[in-house]
Amino acid sequence: MPRPRKSTSPTSKPALKLGAHMSIAGGYDRAVRAAHAFGFETVQLFTKNNNQWNAPPLTDAQTDAFRQALEETGVVDPVAHTSYLINMASPDDTLWKRSIDAMVVEVGRCARLGIADLVVHPGAHVGSGEAAGLKRVAEALDRVAEATAESAVTIDLETTAGQGSCLGHRFEHLQAILEMVADRSRLGVCVDTCHIFAAGYSLDTRERYDETVNDLDRTVGLGLVRVWHLNDSLREHASRVDRHAGIGAGRIGLEPFRFLVNDARFRSLPMILETPKGIEEGEELDARNQRALRQLVEP
Repeated sequence: MPRPRKSTSPTSKPALKLGAHMSIAGGYDRAVRAAHAFGFETVQLFTKNNNQWNAPPLTDAQTDAFRQALEETGVVDPVAHTSYLINMASPDDTLWKRSIDAMVVEVGRCARLGIADLVVHPGAHVGSGEAAGLKRVAEALDRVAEATAESAVTIDLETTAGQGSCLGHRFEHLQAILEMVADRSRLGVCVDTCHIFAAGYSLDTRERYDETVNDLDRTVGLGLVRVWHLNDSLREHASRVDRHAGIGAGRIGLEPFRFLVNDARFRSLPMILETPKGIEEGEELDARNQRALRQLVEP
């Protein structure tokens, strides 16, 4: 099994562990300090330019500065997200092998920075079919695991909205991958609220929220959930379109987030905002979205 998160009893309410995806422009440590400046407890970042395959090797100065920023700010459980170029489900051998090589590099960069979780989209089958695509992902993950056998980094498969031929919009897709890999001890799951809503999972009432979480438990198991992405959706339920919105500013609304931030089973996990950035009415949107979530926390 993957490295466990801190366990939580059904009656305990640990402090919420909120964060946001932050830019690494100017240094990896700046992402940590930016998160801290907003009052976040955690952070997500890219370990390299997410729109390029190659990146210069990390330097000792970069890794030392990042680790020092974590120590000085108290930001915990940083999360990395892979490049969007990676497609482990691709039927094209060249792209598939390049994606595996890129994953190996990303795992190595996480290890050097001291980041324990690397989030990745399963990939798109591009017409080869779901079964073939899922098998392709599992085979790719086996190769990555073999090439990074000494690493303790956990790869977290992210739920998706299901645009085009993207896999991961059904919990059963992630379940199938987990069941096909040779060793799932270094695999986990990242659940994105916008994505599952767009994929057709309901969250709007307590009963439907519980049904969705129970479905997640039945398929992948809640013990494998390691990260949440908290995003509202610009598009309607079951649209299969991935368009993030600020908390309470989209079609999901506030109530589902109330259920989630008060669910003791997830309160010890990093909950990362990937909501739009910018300033509105003189206020940073990260601050607005954070406040909206914290106001939902029940005493």
